[in-house]
Amino acid sequence: MSANPLVLPPEDRGLSPHTGWTRDHWVAVAEHLLLSVRPYASPCLARVDLPGPGSAYGRDSDGLEGFARTFVLAAFLVAGHRGADPHGFLDRYRSGLLAGTDPGGRERWPRPDELGQAKVEAASIALALMLTRPWLWDRLAAPERDRVVDWMSAVVGAEYPPINWVWFQIIVEEFLRSVGGPWSGADIERGLAVHAGLRRAGGWLSDGPERAYDHYCGWALHFYPLVWASLSGEPPASERYRRWHADLRRFLHDHVRLIGADGGPLFQGRSLIYRAAAAAPLWVGAWSGATDLDPGLTRRAASGILRHFTDRGAPDSDGLLTLGWHRAWPRMRQSYSGGGSPYWAAKGFFGLLLPPDHPVWTAPERPLPVEAADFRAIVHAPGWIVSGTVGDGVVRVVNHGTDHGTEGEPTGDSPLYARLGYSTATAPPLVGGSLAAPLDNSVVVLDAGGAATHRTGFSALGVRDDGTAAIGHSRWTAHWVAVEEDTGPDHGSGRRGSTRRGPVLDVWSAVRGGDEVRIVRVAPGEDPGPPAPPWPVRVGGWPVAPDGGPRSTVTVLAADGPVRTGTERLGGVGPLADATAVPWARADLPAGGVLACLVRLSGGQGGASANASVAVTPEGASITWPDGATSGVRF
Repeated sequence: MSANPLVLPPEDRGLSPHTGWTRDHWVAVAEHLLLSVRPYASPCLARVDLPGPGSAYGRDSDGLEGFARTFVLAAFLVAGHRGADPHGFLDRYRSGLLAGTDPGGRERWPRPDELGQAKVEAASIALALMLTRPWLWDRLAAPERDRVVDWMSAVVGAEYPPINWVWFQIIVEEFLRSVGGPWSGADIERGLAVHAGLRRAGGWLSDGPERAYDHYCGWALHFYPLVWASLSGEPPASERYRRWHADLRRFLHDHVRLIGADGGPLFQGRSLIYRAAAAAPLWVGAWSGATDLDPGLTRRAASGILRHFTDRGAPDSDGLLTLGWHRAWPRMRQSYSGGGSPYWAAKGFFGLLLPPDHPVWTAPERPLPVEAADFRAIVHAPGWIVSGTVGDGVVRVVNHGTDHGTEGEPTGDSPLYARLGYSTATAPPLVGGSLAAPLDNSVVVLDAGGAATHRTGFSALGVRDDGTAAIGHSRWTAHWVAVEEDTGPDHGSGRRGSTRRGPVLDVWSAVRGGDEVRIVRVAPGEDPGPPAPPWPVRVGGWPVAPDGGPRSTVTVLAADGPVRTGTERLGGVGPLADATAVPWARADLPAGGVLACLVRLSGGQGGASANASVAVTPEGASITWPDGATSGVRF
């Protein structure tokens, strides 16, 4: 099967000097995606069975997912054009809706009380129906409406995990309320209470009780509240609405700084196959007024994200969104991901609901923060130091607060959460030995067989800025985990297994530009007996392609023991390049020993810059930067 190639209108570099894109480009991509999936629709149009590996939930679930998520995209497109639908998208989704909810039909969907994933997809269908009500729902016959209501009513009173999923129940029950179906005020209030419990400092939300900070904060936990508030038959209390409004406004200041000059979102967290969904909170902010961003900056950021992917192979030559990042790379998916999953990217097209004369479409594009100047920022909730450098357009995050875990509960490290660093230009190794042996952006202890420890469950001791550099600190008991014992599904978090304890490690990061001075200290021994043998401690640097692109180096600045350095080369472990190189440094440290390294990720152009220096005393470490400015940490 093959779709027509993506055809875009001419660029407008006067209105959009950074991307060249306008609203017409977004419309063209949306239409292209929707037309390209038509060959994969089932005979009665209730399923969109897209190619690629299936999810853990089976073919029926995946086909429903393909229908529901593309339906949302069609809804944004048609509603944004006040019902204009020259391609007849809604007629097709009407037919599929009726076939899928026919309990005796050959293409009946699994009900939400039969399959957990159907709870997710029911919300997409409900949202699409609410947005397109005059052109679809209101034209259904009464028995057809009853059939849809009956299928959706299975969510009423159902249990949902205390994560972003509570919004799926709220959205479905809001739809049911709007059409006179059954619904439960208690269900909605319970979901809103869960959401309130996920709120953290600075407008951030954690997707669950663990330290799970990722893109779900924007494309789910900030997306649904204000959208639901606009659709609700009983608008939320003004205090609750103002809180959501203020949370999104504050979050967007951080979110826009997590986009590289090439439009690449931060490569961190699960479900990255949703790609352009990272633009969703930007559009919701503009649509609801919950933003301080210039409308031209909003469009530049959102268009940059979408163009980042369209320029790099997503959609592919058949017009499909594959399981991957740029091009297909199925190994980065989670167990719940199937062929239709990438179409949650539809959320990134929410801006099509804004009319063509809205300022977000008519204001001249403004540069991203990383295009305007070098910057450094502290984000307290996830424990991140964010550093953007205009020279290479790369945004880096140094992480001292996120691991998709809980303090004091040691598990294996998830490569997408527990690393010390993430960026818009690199991807952690996602397959092979890295699952059992953290290498990139890590501090580990090696046992006699070379197995590396993990850090999940660490104590987050804060991030701050001393005016010269940003400094983060975390502490953990290094532990080995037999992750191979955990054969459960991959939902993005670290795996469990039998553990062995190693020494306590303190790690500080002092960040300035593209440089991080990483200081590691093995906790002093408390046993008055003979000293323990030195611990082999390894510091891993940034993962990069060996040839071309950003450069990664690890330079030892101080060490209380013999030092070795090297570079590990891995093949086929990430979606950005065929090979990945990770530099490292190793020192054998006694109790109380210190290893200080300069960990650098720099653009591919220009010569090497001068290094910082470190002086270590029993009380702490003093860092002298190349320009003579100083920073310090206390032990």
